[in-house]
Amino acid sequence: MPTLSDPKTADIVVMIDDVPAGVYRHARDDLEKRLLRKLDLRMSIILILYTLNFIDRTNISNARLQGFEKDLHLHGEQYATSLSILFVGYITMQVPGNMFLHWLEKPSVMLPCCMLVWGTISVLTGITTNYTGIVVARFFLGIAEAPFFPGIIFLVSKWYKRDEVALRIALVSCGVFLSSAFGSLLASGILHGMQDKLGQAAWRWLFYIEGGITISVAICAMLILPDFPYNTRWFTPEEKELAISRLAEDGHDNADELRKQTTMQGLRDAVSDWKVWLFSVAAMFQIVGQSFIAYFPTLCATLGYDATVTLLLCAPPWVFGGMVAFPLAWYSDKKQKRYKCFMVSNALCVLAFIISMFTMDKAARYISLFLMTQVVGGYLVLVGWISNTFAREPAKRAVAIALMNTLGQTGNVIGSSVTLSSISR
Repeated sequence: MPTLSDPKTADIVVMIDDVPAGVYRHARDDLEKRLLRKLDLRMSIILILYTLNFIDRTNISNARLQGFEKDLHLHGEQYATSLSILFVGYITMQVPGNMFLHWLEKPSVMLPCCMLVWGTISVLTGITTNYTGIVVARFFLGIAEAPFFPGIIFLVSKWYKRDEVALRIALVSCGVFLSSAFGSLLASGILHGMQDKLGQAAWRWLFYIEGGITISVAICAMLILPDFPYNTRWFTPEEKELAISRLAEDGHDNADELRKQTTMQGLRDAVSDWKVWLFSVAAMFQIVGQSFIAYFPTLCATLGYDATVTLLLCAPPWVFGGMVAFPLAWYSDKKQKRYKCFMVSNALCVLAFIISMFTMDKAARYISLFLMTQVVGGYLVLVGWISNTFAREPAKRAVAIALMNTLGQTGNVIGSSVTLSSISR
């Protein structure tokens, strides 16, 4: 892996430093702007990938409105189990997935391959006929999706400086807002127009169509996604050198000048760092609070409208959530006040829960849904905070991001049952 300790890279940095300061700074700024524009354009596909990731994970909640439970003969806690079993597979493979990504050094290959697998599983979900089938499909869907989110966070952290990372994470991760907003609109059209087509229930078509879209986009992503600064094939040598040097100046990867960490060394360093466990607990409680996402269409259904109108009503709150997330992430980057942004977002979500608990007024409950969705912006700030905290050592960062997301996702296992119990009362 090329680093500043490599003779070639070091000679280039020395040569650049010999240039008069004014000339160098102007030329470097122009090159850096072109580099970021090129990189941002390529990275923007992650927005589409993450949208599809979240759609394929949560489309079960839209299917629930159109006979999913009845056709599969689900009762009692079986629907909640179908939700939470995904996170058992998800939790199991996140750390190994990011360790493998650090070793392979080819996110442009690994992440789209994960998409191909989970897109195929999503299609196959449409042919399940009983509780056992849906549990098995959801478990393997979790395994296939596990490396994706920590993988894209690690990829972003390998390219951007600390005052750039939170906004970029928000931009590429706003797929959660797009999937919840426009995924509901897409589901509304499919569930309304595909019932009994070719003798299939509409909810089955939902899995067929959305899984098929994922497979198609995954093939395109292999040609667009970057790898890491030192091995991306479509960057010029000059751009690669600048990408490496700007991160070194920001405090990234300086540990590589002393030694190259192996994935096992990164695992040991991450596990022995108390900050990893502190952030893991914070992520777990944050995700417990966000577990309402899996039941969002059901929450909208409490307003008393039919399935089509309910799915249409799901979209505006998520559009609002995305509009809040971007300025929140931008402010946390520029002012480096991540804790305040994180706390304000969560305080508004607590207010939303209180409103939904103590009133059945339709307007008030719908407003509470808007306040709930913006909490995802607080989570993205937390993810940027985590990435910045472990900026220096890439192997440790890869494991730390995955480990914290793994332990955090246990909140979804807890939250699936907690939210169901709350809704059922």
